[in-house]
Amino acid sequence: MPFPLRGRALVEKPRTVDGTNVLPYRCRMRDIGNQMDKIVKLNHRLKKRASRQIPVARPSRAEAEDAVRTLIRWAGDDPDREGLRGTPARVARAYEEWFAGYFEDPREYLRRTFEEVAGYDEIVLLRDIRFESHCEHHIAPIIGRVHVGYLPRQRVVGISKLVRLVDVYSKRLQVQEKMTAEIAACLDSVLKPFGVGVVVEAAHQCMTTRGVHKPDVSMVTSCMLGTFRTKAATRQEFLSAINLRGGSSAGNAIG
Repeated sequence: MPFPLRGRALVEKPRTVDGTNVLPYRCRMRDIGNQMDKIVKLNHRLKKRASRQIPVARPSRAEAEDAVRTLIRWAGDDPDREGLRGTPARVARAYEEWFAGYFEDPREYLRRTFEEVAGYDEIVLLRDIRFESHCEHHIAPIIGRVHVGYLPRQRVVGISKLVRLVDVYSKRLQVQEKMTAEIAACLDSVLKPFGVGVVVEAAHQCMTTRGVHKPDVSMVTSCMLGTFRTKAATRQEFLSAINLRGGSSAGNAIG
């Protein structure tokens, strides 16, 4: 008679062969299917996350400049003295540049693709894309490099568009792990290649100029999708091409 096995599914009682209990074949296949479902759902969440943007009510420039004056006073200085009188306006203009990514759709940069590639079907890789971002915890600079690779499915995108993609996500308040996943998910969602690999190496000023004060530390994050995740040879080819394992020093990697 069938009996329940940790859930709603009913399976046959395991049979004994030469005194050894054997789990039925369909139970093992169910386990494999559940694992594949988890991978598919994870990739789906990453793709949705790539374009998700929560709308916020934006204050006026005057309100932004008043906030800067408040911070100057809180720091212990006088915002009305000569050297600081124009600082609130300069900070507001700097924020417009540093955080311009909130007002751009990264997917638009990837819309135009090219199919005349003479049958090219190997990895496309753009290394050492320098970026400047800001930590969302302290609004301190994050400075580093991004390596973006993908295995095209009969079409490619202009390499400058990969730079634009990195710029859009880096010009927002970020944590490195999220930025890495967003870049990979957006490229995967729009271009639909066989696989995507993204590696980010960066120094975080929130821990080099404050807190633990460790200036020679860099952080490395990666996101592998498709064949870059499932095929070790493809993943290793990508990592070898960016020389991650052989590695430069932290200063050379992100300087």
